[in-house]
Amino acid sequence: MAGDDEKALINAAVNGDDDAFTKIVERYQKPVYNLCYRLLGNHGDAEDASQEAFMKAYRGLGKYDLQRPFISWLLAIAYNLCIDQLRRRRVTWVGLEALFDRSDPLSRTPEVALEARNEAEGVQKILSTLSVKDRAVVVLRYWYDYSYDEIAETLSLTNGAVKSRLHRARRELMGTWNAEQLALGESQNEVSPA
Repeated sequence: MAGDDEKALINAAVNGDDDAFTKIVERYQKPVYNLCYRLLGNHGDAEDASQEAFMKAYRGLGKYDLQRPFISWLLAIAYNLCIDQLRRRRVTWVGLEALFDRSDPLSRTPEVALEARNEAEGVQKILSTLSVKDRAVVVLRYWYDYSYDEIAETLSLTNGAVKSRLHRARRELMGTWNAEQLALGESQNEVSPA
């Protein structure tokens, strides 16, 4: 949703039209939930954070700048709520499940589904080695296909910081991936009969 339709819904919601805000929630609930889930690592926490993000957005609609992309503003709210929740928990971030798996789960064979799940768990494990902010940059870039400008705006970073974080995250992810592949190869060699 973009452009005049989005602005009309936002203006209607600001003026007390609950149906307009319901339409906004329906259109954006999936990306907000996905970001929360990827940052928090479980469905229950993601649902709670998503609902809280929409409540906060609803209360703050009067302050929203119509010149700024609404989705960036909304995802920034969700991101900040998740960061606050992670800080309160003070536990290791679980990671992302199926970050790069965009296929329809109902169209998979059981073997393909198992392989996808194993890959997703591997990606989740590797991504959990990154800091939360680096992880968010990776999610916004590779899951949502955000530009550097959009990531910078959403996370309140400079373009240079976004590029630096992505570069560092890719380097760390590749190092972790290579180390795990090496360890996997060594463990398979130990198990294989001579």
